[in-house]
This record gives sequence, structure tokens and C-alpha cells, in this order.
Amino acid sequence: MRKIILVLTVVFLSSCSNFLEENVRGVIAPNNFYNSDEEAIQAANGIYLGMRTDNLYKGWQGISTFTFFGSDEAMPSRIFGGLGAIMDYNLTETNYSNAYNIWRDLYAVIGDANSVLVNVEGNNNISVQTQDVVIGEALFLRALAYYHLTALWGDVPFFTEDLPLDEVAVLGRTNLTEIRAAMIEDLRRSEALLPSTNDGADIGRATKWAAKYLRTRFHLWEKDWASALAASKDIIDNSPHALMPTYGEVFDPNNLFNQEAIFGFDFTKDVPNNAQSITDSFNPRLRDEPRDASLRNEFAGKLSDIGEEFNGYGLAVPLTDLVETYPMDDPRRPYNLMNEYLGYDLTFTYFKKRTNFDFVNSPRYNHGEWWITMRLASVYLMAAEAANELGNTGEALTYVNEIRRRAYGEASPVAATAQSGIRKAIQDELKWELAGETERRYDLIRWGILVETVRNASYGMFEGPQNIQDHMVKLPIPQEEIDLNPNLLDSDASNNGYR
Repeated sequence: MRKIILVLTVVFLSSCSNFLEENVRGVIAPNNFYNSDEEAIQAANGIYLGMRTDNLYKGWQGISTFTFFGSDEAMPSRIFGGLGAIMDYNLTETNYSNAYNIWRDLYAVIGDANSVLVNVEGNNNISVQTQDVVIGEALFLRALAYYHLTALWGDVPFFTEDLPLDEVAVLGRTNLTEIRAAMIEDLRRSEALLPSTNDGADIGRATKWAAKYLRTRFHLWEKDWASALAASKDIIDNSPHALMPTYGEVFDPNNLFNQEAIFGFDFTKDVPNNAQSITDSFNPRLRDEPRDASLRNEFAGKLSDIGEEFNGYGLAVPLTDLVETYPMDDPRRPYNLMNEYLGYDLTFTYFKKRTNFDFVNSPRYNHGEWWITMRLASVYLMAAEAANELGNTGEALTYVNEIRRRAYGEASPVAATAQSGIRKAIQDELKWELAGETERRYDLIRWGILVETVRNASYGMFEGPQNIQDHMVKLPIPQEEIDLNPNLLDSDASNNGYR
């Protein structure tokens, strides 16, 4: 298996006006590159491309595998690949290859970012304006990689210099608090360098508000409530972002670049290496639907009449627990839980807002969609959490009730008034508002309630509630990496409790 590979992925554009239309040309030595603004921008594009791999934000077995599977939110509709090990909580160092791929690709992003930073900063061939943007993007994307590494594995190898491979190959693990502190400072710098908005061909690139959002997430992990609240309030009060008038408008496939979306990964249909398949895991497959198999041909005809197909994997579905606990009177429920379509009862329940049945504009394996990972509603709930933990219960209620007002179309305030009750209400609101979207498992881990939540959840055919142990809030470092670098066990011979 491969070591952590640090490469500079240099991307040349098929059109200079659209950074999304990319083709990998190969690995070029830095001294033959970085001679112009265009080349610096192309190098930054290479970091974005590194984040849009099948193992990260392009494929259905990427980051999302460990952000909501194994929580109280989602499950696979059937035993498939390594997903059973995740849901059954019987992970080992060797039985979850997609985790190794995530580890490898995140470090490739870090290596690319380090190379870009050392070669762009202070380069007289590149304008100061372009240097600022490229440095800001590299800092943001590197911080995003370390965000996931520390959330999944805790202490991990940490380096921010363009190190040679032989030095990288012997690095031990660094305490996650040290890593997060460094990334928080990098994100402060990124915020100062990145633009407030992007338009035209630059839509989809990181802004200062995306960097501030990510910094807020780091603050929440570290329980720095004051910093989290200040950053959240700045986004709410001063950014160009606003809540969409209604919940359903957030997920309109024809308006994904809406004012609520802060950041996501933009994919382009029919462009090599730039379409995504994540949507396929949420789209139903016709072989399963509808529930009455005798109506399958009739149902397929009804779909075809409106230019649609059920042509996905039908794999990522709401956990039984989510279906059973989601309030029946919540207006968001039909956008999150779909168990009938066109009047036909379905075998499974699906995350409706994550689906796209338009086979012309969004065919299987070729979805040209913006996969939103940061939106303003989440910021309101982060602000509510931070304010509540600071004892500012009235302020916390203001933020969480704004999300409920949008959801219900009228005032629907949280009934709780004490800090503990408001805490539970915020946690529930995150579950209802962001179902199937974001980082539910991460939230349960940082709240310290993942184990008890899983033990009390209804997991259907999976055995996670019986098997989960306290140390399983972290993943084991993959055996492939330990074989290459035994120093990874120096600070923790138990490998996060798995030995």
C-alpha cells in the first residue's frame, strides 16, 4: 500500500474563465511552475480537486460515511461493503478500507496545500492580490483536512511545511489540541485574505465566511464558547448570507447557489473528473420501489412521463430511529423523510432533499450539483449552542427560535427555559434541521453522548447498540499506515483503544 504521498497536482483549465472545468495534467516540479498568476490559481485548483475525490467529497463512500453513519441519523438500506462494520461497531485496523483511503487523500490535500503555500508566498512572479487569495484558499483547505483528521482519529501526524517524503514517513502523532489551535490561527489569517463574496466563474470558491464557519467548528470542538459565539454572530450579522424564506427553497436543485449556502463542493456534469456520485447513494433504485413490486413497470412509466428515474443505489437512508422520532407535525419532515412518491408507497424511507431524479440533467454517476457542506441555518444553531453554554439562555433561544420560525412559517418557540432543557432542544433542532446533510456523528462525539445515543437508538438489522464501546468515538489508525510508520504508535500503543 502507499505511504502518505505528497504531490503537487497541477491543473490546467480547459477555460480560464471557469475553474471547475479541470483536467489533471500530472506532477510538475515547483521550480518549473508558479511563474504567473494563472499558474498560482491553477495550483490552488489542484487542492480543490484533491478534496473532490471519491474518498472525500465526490463519492458516496467518502467523508459522509463517517459523519452520519454510526450515529442516530442514517444507515445503509442493506449490508454493503464496509458500511456494515461501521453500523455494527466492529471496526478494526484492517476491515474498513475506505477509512484508509480517506486518511490517504486528506494527507495528499495537506501536502498539496503545503507546497502551494511555500511556493506562492513572497513570489515576485505573482501579484499580491493573487497571492492573498491563493494563500487564503490553501490555508482553508488544509484546515478542512486537519478538521476531519482530528475529528475521526484525534491525535494525528501534523506538519505545515513542505517536507520531503522521508521526513513525513517517520512522523509520530501530535496532540489534537495543538493541531486545532494552529488551524484556528491559520483560519484567522485565511479570513483576512479571502474575499467576502465570489461571483461569475469564481462561485464555489472559499470566502472569508467559509473560513470563519470552519473556525467556529474548531472552537466548538475545543469548547471555546466565547470565540464560537463571536464568530457565529459575525457571520449572521455581517456576511451577505441570509436564511432562505422557506426550508424547501434551500434544496431547490435549480438554485443551489442560494443566499443561505456558505460553502460546498461544486460539480459539473459532463466534465471529466468533475461530476459526483454522492447523490446516487441517496437516490432510490427501481429494483426496490415501489413497495408493491407488481406496480414497478407502471411506476417507472409515471416517472418517465415527468423525465425522472429511480436510478441510484438506494443506499443511504434514514435510520429507523430518525424515522420514529422525527416529529410528525414538523413541516421539515416531508423534505427529510420520503416514504411515498407520486402516490405510491415506497419500500424504504429516503432523505428527499438529498435526491435528484432528473435523469437528463442529473444522470447516474454524472451529477453536476453543488454539494453544500456549510449553510447559515447551521450557524444560527452553533450560535445558540455557544450562547447557551455561556449561560446566555435568552440569546440562545433567540437563535434557535429563528430556525424554528422559518421551519414552521410562524413562531414556534422552544418550551424549555433552563440551560439543560435548551441544550437538548438545540441538539434536537440540529437533528431535524440538518438531517442527512452534515456532521451528526461529529456533534454526538463532541457533546460526549455518541455512545449513549447509539445504545438507545433503534438500529434495525445492525448491531451497533449492542457492540459500541467508549473508545469507538475515534477510529483506529489503519494498519497500512502503521506498517509503513511504526512511530504512529509511539504516543499510544493501543491505537485509540483498538489493541
